[in-house]
Amino acid sequence: MELRQIGTFINAAQYESFTKAAEALGYTQSAVTIQIKLLEEELETKLFDRMGKKCKLTPKGREFLNYAYEIMNAANNAKLSMKAGDEPDGELTVGTLDSICYAKLPGVIHYFRQHHPKVNLHIITGSPPDLIDMMEHNKVDLIYILDEPLYNNNWHKAMEIPEPIVFVASPGLELGTGGALRFDDLMEQPFFLTEKGANYHLILDKYLAARGRSIVPCFENSNPDFILKMLKENDGVSFLPYFCVENDIEEKALKLLNVTDIKSFMYRQIFYHKNKWKTREMEEFIRLAAKK
Repeated sequence: MELRQIGTFINAAQYESFTKAAEALGYTQSAVTIQIKLLEEELETKLFDRMGKKCKLTPKGREFLNYAYEIMNAANNAKLSMKAGDEPDGELTVGTLDSICYAKLPGVIHYFRQHHPKVNLHIITGSPPDLIDMMEHNKVDLIYILDEPLYNNNWHKAMEIPEPIVFVASPGLELGTGGALRFDDLMEQPFFLTEKGANYHLILDKYLAARGRSIVPCFENSNPDFILKMLKENDGVSFLPYFCVENDIEEKALKLLNVTDIKSFMYRQIFYHKNKWKTREMEEFIRLAAKK
């Protein structure tokens, strides 16, 4: 049994396709077929049911997949232990959200440039579903997202930190005499929100739907930084993670609204796929992200 065969098996299980596994690994389809056949012969069991261009794990295949992950992780840990003390010099590709990229990653990237100059760090931004798909298809090493707590047997969760989602307003917007507010006090104000279906917007929509209410934002955009720029130049209200607006609130460029009937939290979470070897670069990124 070779590590190459086990890696090929994991990719074929992940893609449910020998063709796609071959493309991902840079092999021919026949090479993938031969490796799987040799593995099945050695294990004396059928690992896949072939149905046209699709392949599905058999019950024994699903059982072996857990062992395959353990074998590959053990091999990777052994490899890393031999390099202990060496300067990290590999590549690290991280998928994240625009809000986290702008608010949380500059310090992490600065640290990497200062302390690990040989690490080639790539940052890709996208929506949570897109980032999860990238992780599932090995296009990123790990993903760093803000969402409700997510769980999947194919993923390792490396970090989970709660973050409040808050209402902020333009500094000149008049909303009563200050202090506590109800959401009804905001209903007539212009709203600057992320796009419909985005996670912060979705929280607000769920709250309103439960009460038979709705709002029509005057402006929607996927980039929180652009929303904040618009909010500073136009009277209105937005609903964003506190870490996105903390500096603007301290500098009085925006004001925090104490809306008492909506208290929302989402969670900064880092995931990597179960079949991904956790490198030193990944470990260092996770350690730094948890401190920022």
